Amino acid sequence: MRDRRVVLLWAGFTLATLVSVALVLRRPDRLSDLHIYYGALSDLRAGRPLYGYVAANGGPFTYPPFAALVLWPITTVPLGVAEALWLAATCAAVIAIAVSVGRALAAGRASAAGRTGQPLAVAAVAAVLMLSAPVQSNLRFGQVSIFIVLMALLDGMGPPSRVRGMLVGVAAAIKLTPLLFVAYFLVCGRYRDAARATATFLACGALALAVLPRESLTYWAGTVVQTSRIGDLASLGNQSVHGMLLRLGVDAGSLPLVWAAMVAVICALALLRARRLAGQGLRGHAAVLVGCATVAASPVSWTHHQVWSVLAAMLLVGAVGVARRVAGGALLASMVLSLGVVLGPISARPGVQFLFENARAVGVCLLCAAGFGAVAVAAGRPARRVAARRAWLRVGVATAGVLAFFAVQPLPAGADPTFKAYDLEDVVNPRYFFVCRGAVACDRYGTDAPVTFGTRSEKTKVRVNGVVSAEVARLEYHSAPGGPPRTIPLLAAYPGVRTFSFRSATMAHGRLVAYAADGRELATYDDELAAALRARQHS
Repeated sequence: MRDRRVVLLWAGFTLATLVSVALVLRRPDRLSDLHIYYGALSDLRAGRPLYGYVAANGGPFTYPPFAALVLWPITTVPLGVAEALWLAATCAAVIAIAVSVGRALAAGRASAAGRTGQPLAVAAVAAVLMLSAPVQSNLRFGQVSIFIVLMALLDGMGPPSRVRGMLVGVAAAIKLTPLLFVAYFLVCGRYRDAARATATFLACGALALAVLPRESLTYWAGTVVQTSRIGDLASLGNQSVHGMLLRLGVDAGSLPLVWAAMVAVICALALLRARRLAGQGLRGHAAVLVGCATVAASPVSWTHHQVWSVLAAMLLVGAVGVARRVAGGALLASMVLSLGVVLGPISARPGVQFLFENARAVGVCLLCAAGFGAVAVAAGRPARRVAARRAWLRVGVATAGVLAFFAVQPLPAGADPTFKAYDLEDVVNPRYFFVCRGAVACDRYGTDAPVTFGTRSEKTKVRVNGVVSAEVARLEYHSAPGGPPRTIPLLAAYPGVRTFSFRSATMAHGRLVAYAADGRELATYDDELAAALRARQHS
């Protein structure tokens, strides 16, 4: 029976892999990050600056210069060949990670059962990994993140050797976040590993300085801190503490201090928990926990960075104890599904919607604080029915408490990450400006009311487009109770007509207010916006 399950899981992994690769190859924007690497390095070979490259989609090269040396060989083959090799290497990396984590999963349950359950654990981890959003994102974009995870994981949980620590140094030289593993080595008393990792990191940087001096100086003298090059850090794809604080609307003046304080606490707790796990012989659990801390601490953690969270969820699901398994299942669900989209129709309160949209960031922070819950101690204890019932009760009460807490939160307007107000250059787009086209149509559309508007519902947002009368001097939108309002631009798109358009996800508590030139409130629209949200939920 066990062998049959192993075969079925590997068959599922193979099918998911083939379908995923086929879907990636059908996309017009397939492997876009790999194309950035390829284009940037091609420019570098031609004598143009590495960090001056901008791809057709606007993406620049954002990694340290040593990464350019590592990626250099991809430019020696045609782009199509590089795509095929990259996809194959990504799938191989998934299997290698599954082997390592499968061993840790089996070891965490029991020594005797672990030896017999290891093939099943490896197959299960591989299948779930391939279906998860982070691995799918690595395949879609052609990302290096999966290889960074593999190197750090092998070094973090590997047996003592003369080279242990060097993979972390190489990984950090390609992408800086694995440097936290150096702190982990120090906390665990693995001083030689920490020294090898640091020396390797510095040696890689020195090699890049010797081969690419101009690019090295450009990167370390300023490009390294230019996070704006990476993209919109407030978007939902960035599930780090920094991204969550941006979406929460923390003001720019206090954001660095709040973020640094939270990161320091999260990393300290994760390192202490990891040291305890490593002391219990669970080096795999410890390495995954440190990896999760890098996801939380980094200024930006896109979906393809979050492989660590999937591994942590699998380790929790495979542990003994109701609370751990439920927590692992919840974290795993957030890593496979987009909870903000799937559960959007039932999250009428902005606080609950915020929880769903930031479930991955919240989950990884809680994991760093709690660790894996003394998994080694609990593994050898037989489960009892009474204890199980009490555990389910505790889980239910905790879940209800969390939902109730977020349900009453008056989140500020900044907690609506989907909000966007459109400018004059966007008027030509009928998707944004749909209520009227042209001066005559918009003049007829408007009435004697201060604001006349229509709404259009989409999967994750509602668009509002309309015209204002001549007496309206300012238009503001409140996406949720509390916090500063959003100013909506009034666009003189046509002679004698001013129009506007914006989008938002939290229309349930939205309020549109029109003001006169003297500051008087002319009209308020809230029931109409709530009706638009109800129409979206039933569409």
